Amino acid sequence: MSNCLPKLTMVLLSHRLGALFIFTVSFVFFASVMFSWRTGEDAESQLYSLPTQSRCELLLPSLPHPTASRPSPSPGNVFFVETSERMDPSYLFMCSVESAARMHPGTRVVVLMKGLANRNTSLPKHWGFSLLRCFPNVEIWPLDLPELFSGTPLAKWYLQAQQHWEPYFLPVLSDACRIAIMWKFGGIYLDTDFIVLKNLKNLTNALGIQSQDVLNGAFLSFKPKHEYMELCMKDFVDNYNGWIWAHQGPDLLTRVFKKWCSISNIQSTMSCKGVSALPPEAFYPIPWQDWKKLFEATSPLVLHKLLENTYAVHVWNKLSHGTRLEITSQALLAQLYSQFCPATYAKMKKDLEEQPGPAV
Repeated sequence: MSNCLPKLTMVLLSHRLGALFIFTVSFVFFASVMFSWRTGEDAESQLYSLPTQSRCELLLPSLPHPTASRPSPSPGNVFFVETSERMDPSYLFMCSVESAARMHPGTRVVVLMKGLANRNTSLPKHWGFSLLRCFPNVEIWPLDLPELFSGTPLAKWYLQAQQHWEPYFLPVLSDACRIAIMWKFGGIYLDTDFIVLKNLKNLTNALGIQSQDVLNGAFLSFKPKHEYMELCMKDFVDNYNGWIWAHQGPDLLTRVFKKWCSISNIQSTMSCKGVSALPPEAFYPIPWQDWKKLFEATSPLVLHKLLENTYAVHVWNKLSHGTRLEITSQALLAQLYSQFCPATYAKMKKDLEEQPGPAV
């Protein structure tokens, strides 16, 4: 019996040491796991607390390196307008703004949105707004229509407009906004279905010829208080007809230009009394009748020749909206996204992994 006690003691001691060893190992393992988890959590929180530009560089390396401060206000802002209440910009909308911002790094690019006019809160959470914050020259402002039209012939028209009855009121409202902006502030106006290929600042008091004898206001560039824009506003009110498609837009710009130049037909390229009508290839290289060509495969050589004399490509969103685009293909539009709005293109490719081919 006396010999059994030391043996029992040794056994118990060894069990205690084993248990202590197991406990120690378990504790160290648990502590290491917790440390790793906390470290990962801290790293994630640090990512989202980084300055905006640092996050942009990490998440969207294709973005340019902006200057430390926003560009100072200068004549010739680039304007985009959203006249609906929509606050979820499409891929094409984003590509338009991104391409304009890239081609005009020292110019303020202003996006006016009616959906912000009655909001007291910040922008809604949307990948598009997050991306636009990465561009120091992009600003998003509320579209205050009464304020925009005040002091112009359009003020009375807007108060009396039959918004709920006219079939094309939103396009007509957009037509009114662009000529009011050009007259009041000057600069460059672009529709949100353009992809900008070149800097537009060398174009002044100009608009584009869409097709034979028809001008289009999807692009406008004018000095403030220009008489041609004033005449457009007067014609908008005096000859108003919101029931005919394009009557207040392309047709208005065309008939005022003909009066301005005292002509009956518009030639392929012409300028009179300081206002220039640029040839179709400048902004409308793909006619609206051929909009499907935007979704067809195009070789880089053909693309280069096509766009050699082009400042921006109009995508004709009214016709092409909803068309599925194979973003990784050699389609003309896919190549334009890739080259001129690479951040939007990267987002489209990412979304492609989660769902079928994105729509324009």
